[in-house]
Amino acid sequence: MKKPKHHLGFFDLFKLSLRIFRTNPLRMFLTILGMAVGIGVVLFLVSLGFGLQYILIGKMVKTEESLVSLEAFYPEEGINLTERDLNEISNFPESEEVSPVMEFLGEAKSQEFSASLFTKIVFPNYFRLSGNLPQIGKPFQEGERGIVISNTALRILGLKEDESSLGKEVSIKINIPKNEAETKLVEIPEPLSISGIIIDEYSPPSLFFPSEFFPEKPDIYSRVFVKAKDVEKVEALREKLIDKGLLVSAKLDLVRQAKRIMNIITIVLGVFGVSALIVAGIGMLNVMLIGFLERIFEVGIMKAIGATSVDIRNLFLMESVIVAFLGGIGGIFLGILAGEGTNAFLNFLAKQLGGEPVKIFIYPWQFIILILAISIITGFLAGFWPAKKAAQLSAREAFLRR
Repeated sequence: MKKPKHHLGFFDLFKLSLRIFRTNPLRMFLTILGMAVGIGVVLFLVSLGFGLQYILIGKMVKTEESLVSLEAFYPEEGINLTERDLNEISNFPESEEVSPVMEFLGEAKSQEFSASLFTKIVFPNYFRLSGNLPQIGKPFQEGERGIVISNTALRILGLKEDESSLGKEVSIKINIPKNEAETKLVEIPEPLSISGIIIDEYSPPSLFFPSEFFPEKPDIYSRVFVKAKDVEKVEALREKLIDKGLLVSAKLDLVRQAKRIMNIITIVLGVFGVSALIVAGIGMLNVMLIGFLERIFEVGIMKAIGATSVDIRNLFLMESVIVAFLGGIGGIFLGILAGEGTNAFLNFLAKQLGGEPVKIFIYPWQFIILILAISIITGFLAGFWPAKKAAQLSAREAFLRR
């Protein structure tokens, strides 16, 4: 004897599933709300983890080129890099670009104040390779008579730490060593204007001077930034620099470590969120089970008029999946609403306190799709047992239970 085939198609099941919203609207609303809160908590906490990771890495990496650049210098005090060292490093097959840095004490003078500053004589590509970009204004370009200065240096010079200082002229003198015991004071013939300001409260008052306008060319450099040809060449380049006796640091290492730490934090936050989702799933399972017990007679009638066990099972699963899907949509809305509300509040506080606005909550679209899929899977799992119980119920047993 052939098994009877089920007759209810997808759209038939969908229409029948919507009956639960008419017969028990308040119960369904509360069930959807419970799912939405669980999903919203997951999205809120994980998006916080993504946001913290983005902020941390964004602070560390200002340019893509700085990720594949290495900073190298001799560890012993008094030993500097020479032109010969730079030529050797430039000729490494893994090297694409170098940017040497000279570091001296200097004197800077504005209209009213003068101060001793830590002066770095750099090439224009220094800012790209180091990732040390001005937060206000821009770095000087080749042929441009400009300087970049730190906000702590501006403070000493009596200048404002904002855009009003851009274009202000500064007279500069730089002390360069003649030998181990003597230094020579080199005065820059013409004052240079401020093109960019670096905001850094933790570094000494600093000034970045364009090397092409330095009247004398010392043949010693304190450090060099070396850009690898691609990310695969970074490790080989690092080994060659270490073999020369240089200490080497790479932002790529810092970024990798930071990502590991932030991934752990994101996972921990996600675990807390998933706990709320599990509670919502258990609540949904309870509601679906109560719904089955209340509809035993209805299941018996459906089976008596020809519905198969597969039809009954699919009907209950369809109902739970629809509830979970709506809960997922609602949860995404609640999570983004809570995140954006928190962003707005924190930015309001930052503005009142004179800080910079920051976006702490970030919602990658891939994660939003994933969390919607998780809500549907949760609904399927919550509805599986009631659906199985309903499918196993015979028409005779249903009428007897009534």
